[in-house]
Amino acid sequence: MTLLLSGGRLIDGTGADPRTNATIAIEGERISAVSTNGQRRAGDAIDCSGLTLLPGLIDAHAHLGLVFDFTADPGAMSSAEIAARTFRNCDLCLDAGFTTVRDMCGVDGGLARAIESGLVRGPRVFPSGPAIVQTGGHGHTTGPFCFQDHSIEFPGLVQLIAICDGADEVRHQARVNFRRGATQLKAFISGGVVSTTDRLEDTQLTVEELRAAVVEAKARETYVAGHAHNTRAIRNGLEAGLECFEHGTMLDEATAAAMAKAGAALDPTLAVTHLMVDSWQEWKLPQSVVPRVQGCERMMGEATRMARAAGVLIGSGSDLLGSEQNRRGLELTLKAAVLSPMEAIVCATLSNARIMHQEQDLGSVAEGKLADLIAINGDPLDNPALFDDPSSVVLVIKGGKVVKNAIG
Repeated sequence: MTLLLSGGRLIDGTGADPRTNATIAIEGERISAVSTNGQRRAGDAIDCSGLTLLPGLIDAHAHLGLVFDFTADPGAMSSAEIAARTFRNCDLCLDAGFTTVRDMCGVDGGLARAIESGLVRGPRVFPSGPAIVQTGGHGHTTGPFCFQDHSIEFPGLVQLIAICDGADEVRHQARVNFRRGATQLKAFISGGVVSTTDRLEDTQLTVEELRAAVVEAKARETYVAGHAHNTRAIRNGLEAGLECFEHGTMLDEATAAAMAKAGAALDPTLAVTHLMVDSWQEWKLPQSVVPRVQGCERMMGEATRMARAAGVLIGSGSDLLGSEQNRRGLELTLKAAVLSPMEAIVCATLSNARIMHQEQDLGSVAEGKLADLIAINGDPLDNPALFDDPSSVVLVIKGGKVVKNAIG
């Protein structure tokens, strides 16, 4: 049976002007037709008059499973509690209009399979598995004076990082990640905000180590993304063949031009830098992160504008942590102020799909694509703050199935 969404104002994810009185026809899991002629069609109809229709949103930097206390004993939270809190984040994600996420370290293919099978309600997940990190690098959270490393590792659910020193160890871990369902790899190639034994200015993992990850990714026809705050790390990543860089806080014009020449993308994460100053206790982070994150939002905004001017493909990621990830849409609200509301929407739809090599199925409203669609009560071009209010998302359709309907 055909499902029809009729009468809404359509923003299709491509950056084109909105279309009024749109009708979207869905057959099975895909869009079968998009029209604006107002012609009635046979099928079950959902009246979207007064609403704004968009593609399902994509969060290209999620951490659905990073729900534990980073300052406590890693064994303090049970696997059952971690799973329950992860599933809670999946619910919140879908209700906020995000039908797809790229999980950038944490969950593996186990969560993706649970959602795909219908056992867990949640978004379409493209997992990276544990991030590849060096000894003493970002993500190596065990205290420096511990005799042994200890970390949370639950294959089939969540693992934060895998410590790798040397190209052979990187190669081995890449193969393990892919075996457990990773759809791309993530490497920490600079210091990070939540680290305690490095600086944002540090580079991490050698070009040789990164190349090993790239070779393994290319063998699977996929790619490597790098956590990178500084330009030296980005340059190392470009030399190794990385396709996407997360954060890019200290980007300069020359490095932005080099990224554009290489066809590499930037995935800024404004929401986490905006929230972390006030939410560090709620997210169970050490207080030492507060001075490290101050100023990052402003710098990341400048880096985003610089990347746009250079012609770099720009994505959208929230980088939220914790067990109540209910501010995922804030990323679009903040990016709308840095770029424009329409550009923020494109970043979180078609641009993210392109970064993830999924543009043939996701990211825009077009015939033949997967029927991932949302309806917002209001005009997000006029009021981008609507994205930060999950209650404004009154309809969510994922793969042709209505998973939220609060219309009326």
